[in-house]
Amino acid sequence: MKKIEHIGIAVKNIENATKIYTSLLGSSPYKMEEVKSEGVKTSFFKTGDSKIELLEATNPDSPIAKFIEKRGEGVHHIAFAVDDIQSEIVRLKNEGFIVLNENPKKGADNKLVVFLHPKSTAGVLVELCQDRK
Repeated sequence: MKKIEHIGIAVKNIENATKIYTSLLGSSPYKMEEVKSEGVKTSFFKTGDSKIELLEATNPDSPIAKFIEKRGEGVHHIAFAVDDIQSEIVRLKNEGFIVLNENPKKGADNKLVVFLHPKSTAGVLVELCQDRK
């Protein structure tokens, strides 16, 4: 693991949340995008070497909609940058972590992503991110 890549925050209204974080961080998002396969709209902010990702559900069956329904708005996941997502999957499985999707999928911000179940990471959803080539 190289660094914390970003912290994902589930929000009900991405436009309102983007205004809040623009004021909070003193800068505008560098990217907004929709990931249809995950049912989310995203807004990315840079802060130092890390990022904040705001996530709004685009349909009631998306993981973000279910998260907000259960827990309300707030921190959804922490993402770590990795150089080789496949080797990290193997390493973490061997360490006993529960991998939610063993085949990396396309995520926002030009990344391949894999998630680790919160049951195996002290209650926090963990995302591994590798830059797509």
